[in-house]
Parts: sequence; structure tokens; C-alpha cells
Amino acid sequence: MKLTVWGAAQQVTGSMHLLQTQNYTILIDCGLDYEKGTFQDENLNFPFNPEDIDVVILTHAHIDHSGNLPTLIRMGYKGQILCTAPTAELAEILMLDSVNLFLNKQNKKHKWQKHKSTPKPLYLQKHVIDTTERFVTLNFNKPFKINAHIELTFIPVGHLLGAAAVSLKITEDGVEKKIAFTGDIGRKNYPVLNDPQPLPQVDYLICEATYGGRLHSANDTLDHKLTEVIKETCIKNPGRLIIPAFSIGRTQSLIFKLNQIFSKGLLPRVKVFVDSPLAHLATDIYRKYADMTSEEARAFYKENGDNYDFENLTFLYTQKESLSAINYLDPCIIISSAGMLEGGRIQDHLYYNIQNYYCTILFIGYCAKGTLGDRLLRGDPIVRLRGRDLMVYAGIQKTDLLSGHADHDGLMEVIRNQKSLKRLFFVHGDLSSINALEKSATDEGYTVSIPKRGECFEL
Repeated sequence: MKLTVWGAAQQVTGSMHLLQTQNYTILIDCGLDYEKGTFQDENLNFPFNPEDIDVVILTHAHIDHSGNLPTLIRMGYKGQILCTAPTAELAEILMLDSVNLFLNKQNKKHKWQKHKSTPKPLYLQKHVIDTTERFVTLNFNKPFKINAHIELTFIPVGHLLGAAAVSLKITEDGVEKKIAFTGDIGRKNYPVLNDPQPLPQVDYLICEATYGGRLHSANDTLDHKLTEVIKETCIKNPGRLIIPAFSIGRTQSLIFKLNQIFSKGLLPRVKVFVDSPLAHLATDIYRKYADMTSEEARAFYKENGDNYDFENLTFLYTQKESLSAINYLDPCIIISSAGMLEGGRIQDHLYYNIQNYYCTILFIGYCAKGTLGDRLLRGDPIVRLRGRDLMVYAGIQKTDLLSGHADHDGLMEVIRNQKSLKRLFFVHGDLSSINALEKSATDEGYTVSIPKRGECFEL
């Protein structure tokens, strides 16, 4: 059996792992790679023949894990895509949104840079439809026979609705080998989601490393942090709180937490705008699969009727409605995407508020190096928006209390649960994060490999 890591090797995005047995080839995840300068080339040119893949297994819907599936199918893949039911529905709306982003970028370049060549979109809506027709959904913790020699089980890991670790039992020459891919591991006590379940015992573990070397805040609670920021920005002062948030997962957890805060009477019901059509679609999916959410979320639903709706909450759909939030003069909270500020309606809100002393921008997630969000977090006094250099007068705050990833200790807990691991592989993290985890794991006696892109391992 051979493992080749073709994505998220010593970086965070582009998860894609090829597992080859004697007569069967499995691709685990097929995500978009956002970390190379040649975005088009990195995602269009697969390092293998898509027609040679027998089955694809998808851990969860986030675009760095699912986003290049339509390209894979466009290039000749003809098999099934195995995932959970929420993952299938969330991945569909995310991939369709990617089509819109590709086309918007193309139209903007065509409008302003007609003299330059414009790369074609990676895929179109018809390719997304072709992809969704390949989804075969499986339940958590129910072994599924892919063929006579390969058994798959999805293990719930939090992080996102429907997110799963992949556990495989593979028999070759009468010998059973067990291998698991964590996908992205969630953290405990996360709003709406269940805690990650322990993985079964395996011989080989491919583990994410996003928060290696970092610990989540332990001296504060999300309720307290949100309450204090809202009180300071919107109640003591007549300001507005802008929260950049990924439309799927982060936004639903944030809405639920605000619902709890207002329901408890901890704060007056400040006006809340959710400016993201994608978030509205995702929220309906979260409602549909309410039985797969946490005990806390289910109990709140029984008492209040809807986890994602409350007085003074408004979802905005059209650009005209979005403009109404920009022109809203009273104190308010605006939740909008994208979380790293690289495109999306959030840029409109930034453009009109970055120089507003009464505005606070609260970051609730990771911002990759070089993104607009990263530049604001590191304290750049001037940022460029819509061709203008704007002074940063708005307050900038951050919290990791809504981070959807397990921290260093959480990842080590997953690893320590493995009692007879032959080899541990770290992926989906920058090299500093991976090195921090490697040190902890090797100190505890684990054999660790840090794959480079395209590196092949005999298992």
C-alpha cells in the first residue's frame, strides 16, 4: 500500500491524499490550494490521471478539502464521492459559490484589464452539478464495504457540521492494515457542534497540524468576550461592530451564541445584520440537521424554537439590502464574509468603516499571512481598498474562542489515544506548527514523518 501526499503538505490548504492498494486507488479530499502564486496551474494540473481514481472520500465541506472536486470530474474522474449527508449539501453550495467567485474575478479583470489575458474559471456550474450527482452519503460510525478488501468508517470530529475523520481497514495478501485521516479536528465545547470522538486504533495516522504549537485562550469565555466587545462598541458608544466570519460553520455558531446572550438578557437586543447569501443557505442546512448538533444546541432549540433566529436579526440577500446595512445609522453588529477579508461583501463594510473611530472589527478566525485580515491584525496603519489608501482608525480586536480547530493539546490528545501507531504523518499546517507537533510526538515515542508535496510512502 502506498500513500502519496499531493496537497496540504507543509501548508494549510489544498488537502489531497492518494492511497494506492494492489488494485484500487483512493483519493481522500480534493481541495483548492490557495497558497501558491500560480493559483490556476496548481489547481488545474493534477499530478495523477483523474481517470485512474476508483473512489473519492471527502472528510468535510470546506473548500480547501472539497473545492477542486468539479475540476477532478471535468478532467475525467467517473467514480463516486463518499461523504456524510451534511457534507454533501454544504459542499454543493460552497462549490457553487466558488463558481461565482471565479466569474466575478474574471469579469472584474475583463472590465479593468482588457489588455491582459484572463484565465478561464477552473469549472462552471454544470461541473458542480456533475459533482453533486456523484455524492453517496454515509452515516457516522457505520462501517461501509467499499469492496471486498476495503472498509470505511466515518468518525465525527466536530469542526463543521458533517465533518468526519476517515478510518480505513485494508486487507492485502491476507494482512489487515488500518489507516486513518483526521481531516480537520474540531475543539471541545464548540457552539452548536458535538465534541470530536476518539479515533479507533490504527497503524498509520495522517493528522492535521493547523494549530500545532498554539493553545487556545483559557482565561476567558466566548460569552464574556462577545458581551464585553458589544457593550463597549454598541452600547457605551454609538458604534458598529463588524465581524468577518466564514459563511459556513463560523457564522452559524456565532449567531447561536448571540441568540443565547440576548435570550439570557445579558445585553439589550442590538440590531444584527448577517450580510451573506451563502450563510443563509448554510443556516437552513444547519436547521435541517439539527439532530446532529450538540446537546446544548438541541436543548436550546426545544426551548426557543430556532437556534438561528431572534428579534433584531436580519439576513441580507441582495446588494441593495447590503447597502441598507451600510446606511444604517444606529449601533449595530454586522457579520459578513469572507473571514480573512479577501473579497466578499465584508470589503464594502470595511471601505465605509475602516476610518470610523466608533467602529470595531472583531476577528474570530485564522487569517493567513499576507491577507488583508492579517495586515490589519499586525497593525498596518494604512490599507488599500478599491484603489484607495485608507487610514485605519477603527479598533481591531481578535479572539480565538470561535476557532474551529483543536489546538496543540487537543491534537496531542488525539495522537495519545493511539496505542500501537507504526507511523504518524503531519499535514495541513505550516512548517512551524508541524515542527512543534513533531517535537511533542517524538518526545513521547511516536515515529513521525513530515511529507513533502508528492512524497510517496510504503505502508
